[in-house]
Amino acid sequence: MGRLIVIDAAGALAVLVLWYLAFAKYNRHRGLGIIRWVQTACEGRGKVTKVCWRGPSRLLAELRFRPHLFERARVVVHLLPRPTPVKWALSRWRKQKETLAFEADLDTAPRFRLEVHNHCWSGHNSRTITSKNWIVSRPGPIVLTSRSKWGQELSPVINSLMASREKNFVTIRFSPESPHFSAILEIDSLSSEPGDHSWLDALHELASGASTSRQ
Repeated sequence: MGRLIVIDAAGALAVLVLWYLAFAKYNRHRGLGIIRWVQTACEGRGKVTKVCWRGPSRLLAELRFRPHLFERARVVVHLLPRPTPVKWALSRWRKQKETLAFEADLDTAPRFRLEVHNHCWSGHNSRTITSKNWIVSRPGPIVLTSRSKWGQELSPVINSLMASREKNFVTIRFSPESPHFSAILEIDSLSSEPGDHSWLDALHELASGASTSRQ
């Protein structure tokens, strides 16, 4: 009986090892593919200079851009923890998403702190309701702020956020400390078109809003 338990334990361990190796390889392939996408998207204005792994599900890449665009820039890729079955199951249960975070310093640090979260709510009724007499309207963006007074220096930033061509950012932050600017988006929202610069253009537009607010 004891020998049988040992054999079962060894078999379970072998399965876990194979699981880890297979999905660590998958994450590595997926992560490097995302970095290649970033390199292509930055072509002509910047390039990836260094890539390093911080665990099987987190990848960092440093970028260098031409002057007056971004300083000390990097992207952080957060993948699902597939190599660890328990963590992977929890992430799926919590509906966690794989994300790409862009962080950089600006020529001049912002004089304010701003953190924007992009949320979208929707609802429906299971009943069949006629909409013949309904009046449907589409409101514009709604801003919920914790500030009692709206500083004028924030207006250019908010205008840039509203006018941004890229609507898939989950979180955007501005800070006087490094990194001055960061933006997070879901990996699934990345364009499938090779060489699509809209991601970088949107980042530049948002950062330019902070520069305008200092004038």
